Amino acid sequence: MLNALEVFTTVIVGLMVGVEFSVAFVLNPIFNALPEDSGLLGRAHGGRMLGALMPFWYITSLVLSAVWAVAGWDRPGAGLVVIAAALLIVSVLISVLILVPINNRGKTWTPENRPADWKEQSNRWDRFHYVRVAVIIGAFTLLVTALT
Repeated sequence: MLNALEVFTTVIVGLMVGVEFSVAFVLNPIFNALPEDSGLLGRAHGGRMLGALMPFWYITSLVLSAVWAVAGWDRPGAGLVVIAAALLIVSVLISVLILVPINNRGKTWTPENRPADWKEQSNRWDRFHYVRVAVIIGAFTLLVTALT
């Protein structure tokens, strides 16, 4: 049963890393290159769509990692899982304290109501998102290493 939990947790975290990596290095660069207000609209739509899904994904990843750490405490690699869970806590804190407030504003922006500093806010979101992606890649790497 623990093996199934380990694999399931690793897959869930890995998929989350893939989505967040693609947002950082594929989708947002595409949106930034679109003409006129298309990028703004794309980012707003992405913020609404992923903003609804990602909180559950992050919390589920954290809970699964914590359960794995407790259930496998006496097994090799448990320390790696604990560190991975700690990194997932850091990613949730970055999200809640920095990224979610910007996203909550950005998902409502249209060409008619956007603030004058919308690009600066978007760039700030991007910078902190890169940090979050690095943190969750670290967590994923530790989980994969704990499997071996």
